[in-house]
Amino acid sequence: MKNKKLGAALFVASGCVLAGSAQAAGTGQASMSAIVMFLAFIAGTMGITYWAAKRTRTTSDFYTAGGGLSGFQNGLAIAGDYLSAASFLGIAGMVYVSGFDGMIYAIGFLFGWPVVMFLIAERLRNLGRYNFADVTSFRLAQTPMRVLAASASLLIIALYLIAQMVGAGKLIVLLFGLDYNVAVVIVGSLMMIYVAFGGMTATTWVQIIKAVLMLLGATLMTVLVLAAFNYSPDALLAEAARVHPTGRELLAPGAQVSSNPLNALSLGIALAFGTAGLPHILMRFFTVSNAKEARKSVIYASSFIGYFYLLTFIIGFGAVALLVRHPEYFATGADGHFDMLKNLIGGTNMVAVHLANAVGGNLLLGFLAAVTFATIVAVVAGLALAGAAAISHDLYANVIARGRATEQQQMRISRLSTIALGVMAILLGIVFENQNVAFMVGLAFAIAASANFPVLVLSISWRGCTTLGATVGGFLGLFTATVWVVLSETVWVDVFGFATPITPFPNPGILSIPLAFFSIWLFSKLDNSERAQDEADAFDALTVRSQTGIGATSAVAH
Repeated sequence: MKNKKLGAALFVASGCVLAGSAQAAGTGQASMSAIVMFLAFIAGTMGITYWAAKRTRTTSDFYTAGGGLSGFQNGLAIAGDYLSAASFLGIAGMVYVSGFDGMIYAIGFLFGWPVVMFLIAERLRNLGRYNFADVTSFRLAQTPMRVLAASASLLIIALYLIAQMVGAGKLIVLLFGLDYNVAVVIVGSLMMIYVAFGGMTATTWVQIIKAVLMLLGATLMTVLVLAAFNYSPDALLAEAARVHPTGRELLAPGAQVSSNPLNALSLGIALAFGTAGLPHILMRFFTVSNAKEARKSVIYASSFIGYFYLLTFIIGFGAVALLVRHPEYFATGADGHFDMLKNLIGGTNMVAVHLANAVGGNLLLGFLAAVTFATIVAVVAGLALAGAAAISHDLYANVIARGRATEQQQMRISRLSTIALGVMAILLGIVFENQNVAFMVGLAFAIAASANFPVLVLSISWRGCTTLGATVGGFLGLFTATVWVVLSETVWVDVFGFATPITPFPNPGILSIPLAFFSIWLFSKLDNSERAQDEADAFDALTVRSQTGIGATSAVAH
């Protein structure tokens, strides 16, 4: 019955994709190579999902792929999960506009990985089972810890999903000529199929394929860009500075830092610590067999991610130097002149797409289109799986059913949660079509750094941390970060239309993160209850297991 349902789902999804591709072909906006590679990716990942569905029998299979992945496999999957479309198209676009300033986000995203490796990764694998809420509730009270973790996680996932779905719709409209709503429905439907039927196994292999494709595509683009300048980075940068409106200032730090240093510092703090609180990233450390493989995962992932960001640097400057030679990529005036920053067709987030066409023709453009689609689907699938775990494992199994839920009940709730999240993602993607959603990823990192990270790191490293302190501090960090951004220019002015913002700058991390840590410390110190003493006594058992792995869950043999 399960395989019949999967077959029906695959048929429906294939029909949607074929209909969409036919529409794209009819508009003439998509090249045949793009359509062929797009369909090849869909066919390949559907085959993986069918194979994974036959191996997904238990909650361990669904959430952690049985915990049997190697560090290398998981490292590639983490890179596939972490490198969203914003990482590729967004950072390349920022470098195109701001030069070295555009690398601030890339450096911040990358800096978070040493924090994960040295503070989080091994202890997560030794202490948890399915997600990071298992770790925070190891010695603290189950109900408040899981409600806090689920609340923060679902908000982070919703923000990420909106940004990804809107990005998916806009990109596929530009690349394939599809109607926006059709594009969003296709992405949401594929995500539901991957996760609901294949669970973590299918999601992992989709992410691995996507990571390999993205690394290969970015490497090829970088080689072709450098080849245009005889493999001389100096010549590339000199030409970029010559043609860019800001001239030599393109190669120096500028307004991103100097205009508001507090905002830049706040952003950097959120990016550095936010990675260690992202639920869909932390969940990946339970897919490996032991803490050693978890540590290897971080090393491989950070290596792949760092290498990729170096490539986006070359791609961004290459776009500056080369795209001005192609007026066809710009909306030109009657006299043939154009502004390279304001008149680029599709906006500056499409610089990588236009550059692929400029240096590699339709074939590379088609490959990049498939990679872009793979990127969005892989990230959305990872988010949906983390959301399903928060609803089924944290809220249903441990809060509502209080540990009495059977495997079958948890699997049923997980799949229903996946479908609900998919429908929600589609609806939010359609509702937010014309909204500026750039702030949402930044807010997701700020909430992760303000709510999840302080509770996670103090619960496993400080004996004095209590349930009261963690609950108050975590919710206070979550509330402060959210309200700060809502009252800032990015929402209060740009979305709601008010004349002036209430908060002085958009990024809340410089206030919300220290406030969360301080609140956890203060309310833990004020907690003199008997439970607080029991939690302090349980710290020794937590320390032994987190450092040695004695008692940790093991991989499942299939």
